[in-house]
Amino acid sequence: MTDSPRLGLGTVLLVAVLAGMVMFAGWGAWASWRLAGDAPMSIHGWIAMAIAGGVTALMTGGFIWLAFYSARKGFDDDQRY
Repeated sequence: MTDSPRLGLGTVLLVAVLAGMVMFAGWGAWASWRLAGDAPMSIHGWIAMAIAGGVTALMTGGFIWLAFYSARKGFDDDQRY
């Protein structure tokens, strides 16, 4: 069994900063929602919002996977035309 690599201070700091940015964005969305006042939304609005969020998350994950796949298969290598 191989030893697992230890996380360096830079990696931990990067994850902490990114997590902080996500939390700040979530807080901003929540605060904007609360400041908008009492805006009723039907069940159809909630369903549409959930579908949009799910599709956005799936597309983001797909594009990130595609970037990693492309880089690992060598499609991003410098090619001269």
